[in-house]
Amino acid sequence: MTKKELRQLMRLRKQQHAADDCSADIIARLKENEHFSRARTIFIYNALPDEVQTLPLLDELVLQGKTILLPRVVSDTEMELCRYTGRQDLQQGAMGIWEPVGEQFTAYGTIDVAVVPGMAFDRAGHRLGRGRGYYDRFLAQSSTLTLYKIGLCFPWQMVDAVPTDANDMAMDCVVC
Repeated sequence: MTKKELRQLMRLRKQQHAADDCSADIIARLKENEHFSRARTIFIYNALPDEVQTLPLLDELVLQGKTILLPRVVSDTEMELCRYTGRQDLQQGAMGIWEPVGEQFTAYGTIDVAVVPGMAFDRAGHRLGRGRGYYDRFLAQSSTLTLYKIGLCFPWQMVDAVPTDANDMAMDCVVC
């Protein structure tokens, strides 16, 4: 199956499972991950409507004193990270995503964990994104760091194999 075909299949599955939001259960599993629970600085995403919902978790992590970083799209090929301290930090940005408005965060060496969304994942940690490559490019530039990468998805997003190429960055684990 090609990446394009797998994206089409995932769009169909999203329509079939639109009402099956088990985000709270998945977030509970994420919190049990030892790398995540020990992390002090976490790069995570603010979910689109069809992704595992993270906003309540973001607020909880801020209250715990953790440094939370969210992506902000700055061009057709790049994103940057900004610190999240609360919902007042968000404004609607590229592609309708609520993004942070604060200063750019560049101390990548201090990031302990990245929690990454995707269209599909496989058991080997391969990830299929939406096709723009933002996360893969960012994670590739951070590949020399000790950053632990966690894919986050609904169970129906797990597939036997995700087609990959040299630019695709694998996750260290997938939580669904």
